[in-house]
Amino acid sequence: MSETSDLYQEVILDHNKHPRNFQRLEDASHRAEGFNPLCGDRVTVYLQMEGDVMRRVSFEGSGCAISKASASMMTEALTGRTRRQAETLFEGFHALVTGSGADSASAGDLGKLVVFSGVRDYPVRVKCATLAWHTLRAAMEKQDAVASTE
Repeated sequence: MSETSDLYQEVILDHNKHPRNFQRLEDASHRAEGFNPLCGDRVTVYLQMEGDVMRRVSFEGSGCAISKASASMMTEALTGRTRRQAETLFEGFHALVTGSGADSASAGDLGKLVVFSGVRDYPVRVKCATLAWHTLRAAMEKQDAVASTE
């Protein structure tokens, strides 16, 4: 493994073992549940919106290291951002992990989320990495149905 791969793996493992913003937001204005039927990962995403800005983002759930680390890093990346910025970040992250248009997703825009770039080499793990993001979209739209990676 390269030094970069080792570093990326360490970041993902750290966010899995010590997830950030892993809590129920009692005063959430938006929330949604997500489920990955392929592996059983479950997540609930909570948003405290102030106008168009995500003042607080948190999550609860269980799943694999990729799923939990992705949710943890997503909450950090989105706190304080607008809906439009969140959508742009979602699109860039999705392009990164699926390999579709990954060249156009600049590392500067994604920040630390680039640690998930290796996920595209494991198609089954793409659903793990994107579950929280799909659930975020459902929360922003106040969808009642459980968000899925399917």
